[in-house]
Amino acid sequence: MGDDSEWLKLPVDQKCEHKLWKARLSGYEEALKIFQKIKDEKSPEWSKFLGLIKKFVTDSNAVVQLKGLEAALVYVENAHVAGKTTGEVVSGVVSKVFNQPKAKAKELGIEICLMYIEIEKGEAVQEELLKGLDNKNPKIIVACIETLRKALSEFGSKIILLKPIIKVLPKLFESREKAVRDEAKLIAVEIYRWIRDALRPPLQNINSVQLKELEEEWVKLPTGAPKPTRFLRSQQELEAKLEQQSAGGDAEGGDDDGDEVPQIDAYELLEAVEILSKLPKDFYDKIEAKKWQERKEALEAVEVLVRNPRLEAGDYADLVKALKKVVGKDTNVMLVALAAKCLTGLAVGLRKKFGQYAGHVVPTILEKFKEKKPQVVQALQEAIDAIFLTTTLQNVSEDVLAVMDNKNPTIKQQTSLFIARSFRHCTASTLPKSLLKPFCAALLKHINDSAPEVRDAAFEALGTALKVVGEKAVNPFLADVDKLKLDKIKECSEKVELVHGKKAGLAADKKELKPVPGRSAASGAAGDKDTKDVSAPKPGPLKKIPTTKAGGPPKKGKPTAPGGPGSTGTKNKKGLETKEIVEPELSVKVCEEKASAVLPPTCIQLLDSSNWKERLACMEEFQKAVELMDRTEMPCQALVRMLARKPGWKETNFQVMQMKLHIVALIAQKGNFSKTSAQIVLDGLVDKIGDVKCGSNAKEAMTAIAEACLLPWTAEQVMSLAFSQKNPKNQSETLNWLSNAIKEFGFSGLNVKAFISNVKTALAATNPAVRTSAITLLGVMYLYVGPSLRMFFEDEKPALLSQIDAEFEKMQGQSPPAPTRGISKHSAVGTDEGEDGDEPEDGGNDVVDLLPRTEISDKITSELVSKIGDKNWKIRKEGLDEVAGIINEAKFIQPNIGELPTALKGRLNDSNKILVQQTLNILQQLAVAMGPNIKQHVKNLGIPVITVLGDSKNNVRAAALATVNAWAEQTGMKEWLEGEDLSEELKKENPFLRQELLGWLAEKLPTLRSTPSDLILCVPHLYSCLEDRNGDVRKKAQDALPFFMMHLGYEKMAKATGKLKPTSKDQVLAMLEKAKANMPAKPAAPAKAASKPAGGSAPARFQPASAPVEDSVSSSVEAKPDPKKAKVPGVSSKAKSTTQGKKVPSKASLKEDDDKSGPIFVVVPNGKEQRMKDEKGLKVLKWNFTTPRDEYIEQLKTQMSSCVAKWLQDEMFHSDFQHHNKALAVMVDHLEIEKEGVIGCLDLILKWLTLRFFDTNTSVLMKALEYLKLLFTLLSEEEYHLTENEASSFIPYLILKVGEPKDVIRKDVRAILNRMCLVYPASKMFPFIMEGTKSKNSKQRAECLEELGCLVESYGMNVCQPTPGKALKEIAIHIGDRDNAVRNAALNTIVTVYNVHGDQVFKLIGNLSEKDMSMLEERIKRSAKRPSAAPVKQVEEKPQRTQTLTSSASTLRKGPAEDMSSKLNQARSMSGHPEAAQMVRREFQLDLDEIENDNGTVRCEMPELVQHKLDDIFEPVLIPEPKIRTVSPHFDDLHSNTASTINFIISQVASGDINASIQALTQIDEVLRQEDKAEAMSGHIDQFLIATFMQLRLIYNTHMADEKLEKDEIVKLYSCIIGNMISLFQIESLAREASTGVLKDLMHGLITLMLDSRIEDLEEGQQVIRSVNLLVVKVLEKSDQTNILSALLVLLQDSLLATASSPKFSELVMKCLWRMVRLLPDTINSINLDRILLDIHIFMKVFPKEKLKQCKSEFPIRTLKTLLHTLCKLKGPKILDHLTMIDNKHESELEAHLCRMMKHSMDQSGGRPDKDTEKGASRTDEKSSKAKVNDFLAEIFKKIGSKENTKEGLAELYEYKKKYSDADIEPFLKNSSQFFQSYVERGLRVIEMEREGKGRIPNSAGNTNGEEMGPSVYLERLKILRQRCGLENTKQDDRPPLTSLLSKPSVPQVASSTDMLHSKLSQLRESREQHQHSDLDLNQSHPTGTMTTSSSSTTNIDDLKKRLERIKSSRK
Repeated sequence: MGDDSEWLKLPVDQKCEHKLWKARLSGYEEALKIFQKIKDEKSPEWSKFLGLIKKFVTDSNAVVQLKGLEAALVYVENAHVAGKTTGEVVSGVVSKVFNQPKAKAKELGIEICLMYIEIEKGEAVQEELLKGLDNKNPKIIVACIETLRKALSEFGSKIILLKPIIKVLPKLFESREKAVRDEAKLIAVEIYRWIRDALRPPLQNINSVQLKELEEEWVKLPTGAPKPTRFLRSQQELEAKLEQQSAGGDAEGGDDDGDEVPQIDAYELLEAVEILSKLPKDFYDKIEAKKWQERKEALEAVEVLVRNPRLEAGDYADLVKALKKVVGKDTNVMLVALAAKCLTGLAVGLRKKFGQYAGHVVPTILEKFKEKKPQVVQALQEAIDAIFLTTTLQNVSEDVLAVMDNKNPTIKQQTSLFIARSFRHCTASTLPKSLLKPFCAALLKHINDSAPEVRDAAFEALGTALKVVGEKAVNPFLADVDKLKLDKIKECSEKVELVHGKKAGLAADKKELKPVPGRSAASGAAGDKDTKDVSAPKPGPLKKIPTTKAGGPPKKGKPTAPGGPGSTGTKNKKGLETKEIVEPELSVKVCEEKASAVLPPTCIQLLDSSNWKERLACMEEFQKAVELMDRTEMPCQALVRMLARKPGWKETNFQVMQMKLHIVALIAQKGNFSKTSAQIVLDGLVDKIGDVKCGSNAKEAMTAIAEACLLPWTAEQVMSLAFSQKNPKNQSETLNWLSNAIKEFGFSGLNVKAFISNVKTALAATNPAVRTSAITLLGVMYLYVGPSLRMFFEDEKPALLSQIDAEFEKMQGQSPPAPTRGISKHSAVGTDEGEDGDEPEDGGNDVVDLLPRTEISDKITSELVSKIGDKNWKIRKEGLDEVAGIINEAKFIQPNIGELPTALKGRLNDSNKILVQQTLNILQQLAVAMGPNIKQHVKNLGIPVITVLGDSKNNVRAAALATVNAWAEQTGMKEWLEGEDLSEELKKENPFLRQELLGWLAEKLPTLRSTPSDLILCVPHLYSCLEDRNGDVRKKAQDALPFFMMHLGYEKMAKATGKLKPTSKDQVLAMLEKAKANMPAKPAAPAKAASKPAGGSAPARFQPASAPVEDSVSSSVEAKPDPKKAKVPGVSSKAKSTTQGKKVPSKASLKEDDDKSGPIFVVVPNGKEQRMKDEKGLKVLKWNFTTPRDEYIEQLKTQMSSCVAKWLQDEMFHSDFQHHNKALAVMVDHLEIEKEGVIGCLDLILKWLTLRFFDTNTSVLMKALEYLKLLFTLLSEEEYHLTENEASSFIPYLILKVGEPKDVIRKDVRAILNRMCLVYPASKMFPFIMEGTKSKNSKQRAECLEELGCLVESYGMNVCQPTPGKALKEIAIHIGDRDNAVRNAALNTIVTVYNVHGDQVFKLIGNLSEKDMSMLEERIKRSAKRPSAAPVKQVEEKPQRTQTLTSSASTLRKGPAEDMSSKLNQARSMSGHPEAAQMVRREFQLDLDEIENDNGTVRCEMPELVQHKLDDIFEPVLIPEPKIRTVSPHFDDLHSNTASTINFIISQVASGDINASIQALTQIDEVLRQEDKAEAMSGHIDQFLIATFMQLRLIYNTHMADEKLEKDEIVKLYSCIIGNMISLFQIESLAREASTGVLKDLMHGLITLMLDSRIEDLEEGQQVIRSVNLLVVKVLEKSDQTNILSALLVLLQDSLLATASSPKFSELVMKCLWRMVRLLPDTINSINLDRILLDIHIFMKVFPKEKLKQCKSEFPIRTLKTLLHTLCKLKGPKILDHLTMIDNKHESELEAHLCRMMKHSMDQSGGRPDKDTEKGASRTDEKSSKAKVNDFLAEIFKKIGSKENTKEGLAELYEYKKKYSDADIEPFLKNSSQFFQSYVERGLRVIEMEREGKGRIPNSAGNTNGEEMGPSVYLERLKILRQRCGLENTKQDDRPPLTSLLSKPSVPQVASSTDMLHSKLSQLRESREQHQHSDLDLNQSHPTGTMTTSSSSTTNIDDLKKRLERIKSSRK
C-alpha cells in the first residue's frame, strides 16, 4: 500500500510514465479528463504531453493500452501540436495496436490514424501504413489495408494518394493469407469506386480468377460519382455546406465529380518502362535488311516492347527515324501497317515526350494514305491520331496544309478526315482564327472536288470546325459557299460529338470520350489513356484559359486574333454581304433595256453623238438622273455599260470624259455596285489615271469602287491592269493612288505578295517617276508591315536600296493613320472595331505567309550531315560553315530541314568549344529564318541548347542564352515548359546550368499569362537549388521562386515540400512565405496599351508592324522595341544600325573629358512658360502617345538642347540602357545642388522619364522611380506646385507602371503617387487614376482602385471628380470584374467611401446587379464589425467626424491627422488654382503648405487637441472590466462563449432569409427581457444595431418589392425588429453604448420606414408605424444624448444635401431635434457640448445662413436657432469656452452667432461691461468671451499687413469696430511697430472721412440710446494721450494701457465706438508727428504692461527699418 500512496501523489505526466500499470492507468484516465476540459487548442497544457503520446498507444498492458488509446484519440483531435507526433504515434499504432486481439484496440487505432488525416497529416499516415504492409504479421497487414480503405472511403481520392497503394496491390493479391487477399479485394473495389477504369491497366496481370471476382464486384457499384463523407479541418466549411444542402446533394456531387475524375489518370498510375536498351542488338541492321521477313522480325520485336502502356523518356530519334523510313519507303504494305502500329505504341506510351518527333513523322504518314488497303489505312489513322495527341494542331498545321494540295484523292480524303478528328479535340481557344483560316481555305477547295469521298470528308471537317468555334468565327470563311453546301456543313456539324462535351471550350465530361473512327483501344486502359491525352498534351496551358479567350497558341503580336471571333465574325458577315453583291454579267441588250427604264430617252440617244456638246449635255442629264435614283432601283451594271458604249473610254473631249468619270464615282457610291460592274470600268479608269486633266476624276472613281468592292480586290485588279500596259505615267499614278488608298482604307486584307512582285517590276522601271511612286508605296506599306518588308528588296541595287531605306527611315516611329474610308458601308458601328480586330491577325499572318520561304531540305545532303559529324574538327567546321551559308542564302526557310537537327544536336556537345559556339550561332540564324515554325524543333534541338548553359566557359554560356532567347522569341514559352525536359535539365547538379536556367526562367515566367501544368515538375529541383552549395544558384533559385508561385499558387508549392527532409522543409517553407509576399500578379493581357485611346484604330493598326518583327525577323528581345522608339534610327538596315551604333558612343567619348564640371541644367528665363505656350498654340506636338514615336523623342531632344548639358543629353538619349542609368545617377547627385535648374526644366525631365517607362530594362525603371521619389520630395519641400502641362504629360504614363508585374515597382509607383499629392491637388489626380482603372491590365485596375480608395480616405469626398456620383458609378462597375483582385479593390474603395460618407453611397453608385450589391453589402457588413471601421461622415470641407466611445463601443475615433486631411485638401485645391485662391492671404497659404509638406504633423494648438481626444477614447474602454471580474473566476470562458454565440445570432439578424432573421431576433429578445442576462449584450450593441438597420434596408429594398412574399411575414419581421429595439432602448446602460454613426443610420432607417407608403397599405401597417413612433421616442430619450444629438445633426445635414431626399424626411429629423431641445434642460450636464458645437459649426459651414435661407422651408434655420438659443440660455457666457474642437474659430459663423446671442441677452438684462475700463481696472469674467470674439481680428491684421489686401483689411477693421465695440485690439497693436500703428490710424481716418458725407455713422447695436457724446469726453481722452506721449507731468507708470484708450468709454451713453477709435488713433498720430523731430523712442507707442521704455533713448530711420524687418520675419 506504501507504493500505492506514493504514486497517487505524483503529477499526471509522471503517472503516465510510471512502471506500475495501475499508476499508468490512473495517469491515462486523468489525462483523458484534462484533455476533455481544455477548450483552447493552442493551450500550453498540450505541450506537456507531447513526448508521452507514443507511450499511450504502445503500452505493454492491454487494459492500460485501451485507456491510453482513448486519451490519445482525444489528444489528436483537440491539440494544436498533435501533428508533430504523427510519425511516431502511427508507427506505434501499426506495430503495437494492429496486432492486438481486442477489436476495440484496433478500432481505436484506426480512428487515431483517421484523425491524423483529418488534421492534415495524411501523407505521413499513409507512409506509415504502407510500411506496415511489409510487416510479416498478416494481422497488421490486414489492419493497415482496412485503415487505408476507410480513409479512402471517408476522405476521397484527393486526400489519399492512390498511386502508391495501386503499386502494392498486385503484391497483396499474391499473398498466401486469405484475409490479406480479401482485404486487398475490398480496397480494390473502393479504389475502383473513385477512379473507375483507370484501375484496370495496373491490375491486368493479376490472377484471372481474382480479376473476374473484381469485375463482378465492380459491376455492382453505383454509377454516381462518390463524394467524401469526412473532411480535413481546412475543409470543415464545405462539410457544413453539404449538410445544409443535403437536398441538393446531387448537384454538389456532380461538381465534385467534375473536379475529381480528371485528376486520376491510368497513365499516371503506371510505372514507366525503359525499352531502348531492350531493343534487339541487330535491330538497326535488320530494319535495313533486304529480306522483308528480317525487317518484319525487327518490327515485331519493337511492337512487343511498345505495348507497355507507359514508356520512359529517352532519345527515340533513331528508332522513330527507322520506323518513319519503313512507313514512307517500304514496299511491303504489311510492314507499313506494322511500323505504323509501332509508332502508335510509342506515341501512346510517351505522350508529350513524343511531340518532338511528330513533325518528322506526320508528313510521311499523310503521304502514305495513298495506300488503299483498309488495314494499312486503319493502322496509319491510329498512328496519326495517337501522334496528334502528343503535339498541337499549330505544330502540325504546316505539314497538313502542304498535303492538302496533293492530287491523290485518297490522300485528300484521309487528310480531311484527320483534320476533322483533330478539330474534335480542340476548343474555341485552341483553334484560333489564325489556324482556322488556312484550314478552311484548303477545305473549301475540297468541297468542290470531283471525288465525292473528298467532298464528304471536307464537309465533315468544316462541320466539326463549325461545332467547335461556332458560326460567328467560321462564317466569314464560308461567304462564297452556296446554300446547298452550307446546309451540308451544318448537317455534319449537328452530327459531330466533341471530345470536350457539347460546348467547345468547356472541358467537361472528358471521360465520355467517343472513340474516334479508326482508332481501336485494346482495353479500357488504352481508352482512358486517350482521354487523358486529349486533356493533357493538347491544350496544355490552354486548359486554364477557356475563360480568357485571348489565350490559345496565337502568333505573337496578334492580341485580338483569338478573342475576336465574336466581333470580327459579325463584321465580316455583314461586310461580305454588302461587298459580295454577286451579279451575273448582263448582255448589252438587257443593259440597254434596264438603262432606258431609268434614264431619259434623249440621254441614251445622244450617248454616241458625234457632237461633243450633245455628249456633254447627255452626261449632265445622266448625272442628274443618277443623283435622283434610289439605291435599290439603280441598275449599276446597265449604267456603266452605257457609259462604256462607244466612244466609251476613248472619249476625246476632256470635259465629257471628266463628267463620265464623275458619274462612275457617283454610281459606285450611290448604288449596289458589284465586282462585275467594276470590271467593266476599271480598265478605262486605269487608262485615264495618268491623264493630266482627267486623272483626279479617275482616282476619285477608283476610290469609290474600292469603297464599294473593298480595297484588296480593287487594288489587285488595278495593279494588274496598270502593269499589263506600258504607259509609265499610268503606272506611277496608279501606285500613287494605291499609297493614298492604303492610308484611307487601312491595310486589312491586302494581298502583299501580289504587290511586292508589282513593286519589284516598278522598281526596275526605266522611268524615274514610276520608281519614285513605288518607293513611296513601300514607305506606306512599311507603316503597316514593319521592318521585315525590307527583306524582300535586299537584292536590289545599292543605290535603290538606299532610297528605300531613306523612305523607311522617314516613316519610322510613325503610326499608321486611322482608316477614314471603307467603314460606312459595312456596318457603320461594328466595322471599325472589327477591322481592327481582324487586322493585326491578318497583318501578322500575311507577314509570315508572304515571306518567300525556301525549301532547303534537298541541300541538307547525307554528305553534309556526315561532314558535320566527321572526326576531324576542321571538316566539321567546314560542314557547319556550309550550313550557315545555306541558311544565309535562303533567308527564310521552310520547316522541313531533313537530318540537320540531329547533326547540329551532336555538335552542341562538341569537344571543340569554337564549334559549339558556331553551332549556337547557326541555331540562332535558324530561329530567325524559320520563324514560328521552329516550334517543332524545340524538343530535339532547343532543349539540348539549354544543356549547353551548363558549360564552364562564360562566352559559350552567353551564346547559348542568346540562342535560347532567339528561339523563345519565335516559339513562345509553352513548348519549352511542356513535358519533363526542362525539369530533367534542372535536375542536373551543374551550378552553371542551374543558375543560367533559373535566371532565364525568372526572366520569362513573369511575362506569361499561363503555363503548362508540367511546370510543377521543376519544383522539387527548384527546392534542391535553394539549398545548393553554390551561392549563385541559391540566389537565382530564390529570385525565381515568386514567379513559379505566381503560376502554380502557394498551395501547390507548399504541398511539394512534403517530400523534403524536415530541416529542409522548414527552410523552404520560410522562403515560400517570403516569396508569397513578393509574388507578382500574372500579366493580364498581352500588352495592348496601344489600343486604349478612343478610336483605337491607329494603334491597333500599328500592331502588325510589330508582329512581323517579332514573328520572323528580330533575333533578340531588345530589337523589338527599337523600331518603335527609334532610339537607333534605321533598324531596318543592319549596316546602318551598326554604323549608328558606332557613331553615338564615339560622340560621347569625344565629349567625355570636356565639360562635365559645370551645371547639368541651365536656367533659361521663362523657358518653361515659352514651351507651354508653344504646346498650347500647337507649335509643337502635344505630349500624348501610346508608344513614343520618333518625332516626340526628337522634339524633346531639341527642347532639352538649350537647357541640359550636352554631355548629359548624349547620355540621356543613348541607345544603350546603361547610359540612361548613368544619366539618372548624375541627375540624382545634382538634385539638391541645382534645385532651381531642376524646377526650370521640370517639364522636360518628367517627359524624359515617361520615355523610360517604355523601356524594357528593369534596372532603368527602378532607377527612374528612385529619382522620382527624391524629386517629388524636393518639390514638396520647395513648395512647388505642378502645372497642368507637367501633370498631364507625366501622370498618365506613371499610372501605366502601377500595373507592373513586379511588386517592388508597384510599391514605388504608389509611393510616388502619394508624394505627388503634396505638389498637385488630389482632386486633380483623381481623374488620371480613374482613367487608369479602364486599363486592360487587371493589376493596374486593382492598384488604381486601391489608390482611389486611399485618396478618398485621406482627403474626403471632395477628391471625387467630376462628381462623387459619376466617380463612384465608374468604380462600382469594377465590382463585377472577372479578376478577383480588381473586385476586391473596388469593394474596398466603396467601403472606404461608405466609412466617410455613410448610406449616401448607395444613392451615388446607382443601380448595381443583385450579385454585385450583395457582395458590397456583405463587405460593408464585415467592415462594420472591424474595430476601426466606424461609419465616418464627411461633407465638403467638414473635418472627419469623431465618436465618443462607450463601454463596449467597437469603434475607435479617428485621430486629428484625419481632421486635418480635408483642410489640406482644400489648401491643395486652392493652391492649384491661383485665381481661385486670391481671397486666401499669402500668410495663410504658406502655413497650410507647411502643414501639408510636413505630412500631417500638426502645429499650433493641435497637440492639446490630440491629448483631449485620446483621453476621451481611453477612459471609457476601462469601464467594462470590473463588471467581468466581479462575476466569477470562470466567467472568462463563459463570456467568450457567450460572446461568440451572440456574434453568430446577430449575424443572422441581417440574413436574407426572413425566418432565420425572426428566429435570431426572438433569441435576442429573450436575452434582453431578462435583466440578469441582458448584460451579456454589452459590447454588441453597435453590431446588433448595424445588423438591424441592414435588415430594415433589405426589407425596404427587396422584400417589400417581392410579390411572392406574404406581406404578413414582413409585418411579423417588422414587429420583431421594433419589439427588440424597444426592449433594448428601455435598458439605459445598453442604449448608451450605441455610437453616433450607428444611431444616425438607425434613425435614417426608422424615419424611412415611417415614410414608406407601402406599409400604410398593409392591414397592420398603422400599428407598425405607431410602434416605430414609440421606438423613436425611446431612442431619443435613452441613447447617449451627445451621440443622438450629433447623429440627428448629421442626418439633417445629409438629408438637406441629398437631392433625392424628400422634404418630409428632413421635417421628421427636425421634429426629433425639437424633442431633443425640449429634453436639454434635464440633460445639458451630461452632454459633451464641445462635440455638439463642432457639429453645429460643420453644419453652418456646409449650410451658411444665405444657403439656409434659400431652402424651401424655413424650418431648418429655425431649428438651428432654437437649438443654439436653448444652449446659450442654459450655459450662458460659458458656452464660448466650449468651442475647443473648432479650428480657426474666428472664421466660424457659429462663434459670431453665439456672440451676438450673448450680447443680445446681456443687453436685454441691462448688463454692461465693467465701467472702470478707462482707468485700467482689471477685467470681469467676460474677458474670456471677448478674447474669443477678438480672435477674428488676427485675420484682419494679417490682411492689413499684406500688400495686396491692405485696404480690404482696414475696411474690415472699421466695420468690425463698428459692429463689436467691445473688441480688444491691444494685442495686435502691441506686437506691431510705430510705423504700422500710425498707418492703421491714417487708414481708419481716411475711411471715416470717405463715409462722412453720409452723416455720422448710425448707432451700433451695443448703443441703445442714441445720445451725442459731450466735449468733456474728448478732453479726457486728449489728456490721457498727452500723458502717454510724455507731454504731461504725470509719471509714466500711471499711464493707462492703450486698450483702455481704444475700448469703450466709461460713459454708457456713447455714440459709435468706432468713431471713438478713429479719433483716438488720429490724436495718437498727430501727437507723434509733432514730436518726431525730437529723438523720442517710438517704441513708447506700444507699451507691454511691465516693460517701460526711457523717453530719452534715441533711434534713427535705419534702426527702425531693421527692427521692422525683424518683426516681420518673426511674424512669418
